[in-house]
Amino acid sequence: MSAALSHCSPAPRGRYLATLCLVALGVVYGDIGTSPLYAIRECFYGPHAVTPTHDHVLGVLSLVFWALVIVISIKYLAVVLHADNQGEGGILSLTALATPIRPTGRQERAALVLVGIFGAALLYGDGLITPAISVLGAMEGLSVAEPVLQPYVVPITIAILVALFLFQRRGTAGVGGVFGPVTLLWFAVLALLGALQIARVPAVLAAVNPMHAVRFFLDTGWAGYLVLGSVFLVVTGGEALYADMGHFGTRPIRIDWFLVVLPALLLNYFGQGALLLEAPAAAANPFYLLAPQWAVVPLIVLAVAAAVIASQAVISGAYSLTMQAVQLGFSPRIRIDHTSGHQFGQIYIGAVNWALMAGCILLVLGFRTSSNLAAAYGVAVTSTMVITTVLLYVVARDRWGWPAVPAAAVVLVFLLVDLAFFGANIIKVAQGGWLPLALAAAVYVVMTTWKGGRRLLAERIQSEARPLDEFLREIRQQGVTRVPGTAIFMNGTASRTPPALRHNLAHNKVLHDRVVFVTVKTQQVPHVPANQRLEIENLGDGVYRAKVYYGFMDEPNVPQALQGAAERLGPFDSKETTYFLGRETIIATRRPGMAVWRERLFALMARNATTATAYFGIPPGRVVELGEQIEI
Repeated sequence: MSAALSHCSPAPRGRYLATLCLVALGVVYGDIGTSPLYAIRECFYGPHAVTPTHDHVLGVLSLVFWALVIVISIKYLAVVLHADNQGEGGILSLTALATPIRPTGRQERAALVLVGIFGAALLYGDGLITPAISVLGAMEGLSVAEPVLQPYVVPITIAILVALFLFQRRGTAGVGGVFGPVTLLWFAVLALLGALQIARVPAVLAAVNPMHAVRFFLDTGWAGYLVLGSVFLVVTGGEALYADMGHFGTRPIRIDWFLVVLPALLLNYFGQGALLLEAPAAAANPFYLLAPQWAVVPLIVLAVAAAVIASQAVISGAYSLTMQAVQLGFSPRIRIDHTSGHQFGQIYIGAVNWALMAGCILLVLGFRTSSNLAAAYGVAVTSTMVITTVLLYVVARDRWGWPAVPAAAVVLVFLLVDLAFFGANIIKVAQGGWLPLALAAAVYVVMTTWKGGRRLLAERIQSEARPLDEFLREIRQQGVTRVPGTAIFMNGTASRTPPALRHNLAHNKVLHDRVVFVTVKTQQVPHVPANQRLEIENLGDGVYRAKVYYGFMDEPNVPQALQGAAERLGPFDSKETTYFLGRETIIATRRPGMAVWRERLFALMARNATTATAYFGIPPGRVVELGEQIEI
């Protein structure tokens, strides 16, 4: 369900609501649904584990229970999901709500924007680690089914990941319908395995009492605090609830959580705890040891399916994030393929896909076990959650009108929990936590360099460009020869003369009978309705100024937008229409602006960016590009 419809359409009901809930189950909860594969094991068997004594097991389970309640049920489901940008969610949407982001030029509250962009950069780490840790965690069941198969875990994991990424080009529309039923079966199996073990040791349910968590910290001290880094694994995937809000709306997401996901997860986690109370040695892999021996192989198959679904969700999220970054001016133009003609949001970005595949394979080869990857996973997600909480305060004050004291009180509770988890994870930088931070830093440098470079480039171009109205008066006085046809000049700044016009007049000495200056603007909303997309101003003598507006999740298509302006521009034949675009060759200098190395990086990205012709949907055979060198 698109964001543009979510505000004006009635709330889903009946069979439609049930269908949305089923589909959302596979897309939204795949990530958090695979956490039982490794979360409890890391608490009692990982590098910062505690011994699985009776009190420790109850203490850890109490932390798990309250983490799911506070972080997911209260923070995300009850509060964060209200921070919708025309129905869309995600950290870039939240940043756009907190403060204006403009594709070029300076923005207000620059520090907040930079914080939001770093949070977005961290999500690429999530997209890299989730497929690796989920599929590895699922395949590690082979060593439980048959220890002799242990050497095959890594090769089979890589083969599954390669197949997953190769499939992306075909899109997920065809198989998306099975994601929900498979995930529903997965949660049913989680609940069944846990419930059967709880029935054997019902005393484990006492862990709901938060005093067990308090006593756990009092007994274990610093070691117990470090275990929080592993406990946090049960809430990884929380950001997906918010990011996928625009596809399904908040109601199906909440229904799924409280009726299916939360009960199933708690039953399974408590079931694993009950198993450890009976057999502490099961800490090596409590998830698979919950199942009888005959069921381990079918459980591995189901776990792999659940891991693939979880991976699919974060890969699609990386595509969506990249599309938003391009529209908001934080990434060079990049080729985006739409894999479904019926469902918006089904996109494929080859450059992102192959980069993620290569990164996942390197992670599996380098870390080799899901346990080794757990530290890296926690650092990526906790950092993003802290940033989300900070931005949430600004939205609560500025958008919702909350008084300062209530807003600070609510956000402070969330922030204390987030910082506790963050502190327990950041200590693990040497064990792999450096990876998402390094990746996020690299993406952050690229994003901010592109943003800063575009601002410098716009300033240099505008400093040499004359006001458009003044330039048009001058050429009218000169009596420039007019030729048949329509000329469309892409113009970054509506009030200034586009460089392509100056160069065309200088070289060709003519002007077409009809001239349209087109400026594309990205709005602070995910989608712009078709009836609000175009503004036309008649400047006289067959000259028009057009402004085309898109949301940061819309796909620009300038010819399509102009077709809707036939009444105001008059009909024009596409075969007699020529698009004039400027192509800048950027030269790095020591002029004030950015460091020379960043200017060179910007020039490199500009050379390799998708052409404006492809990005704006302009027919290649109707384009004239006029180049110039610009020093920045």
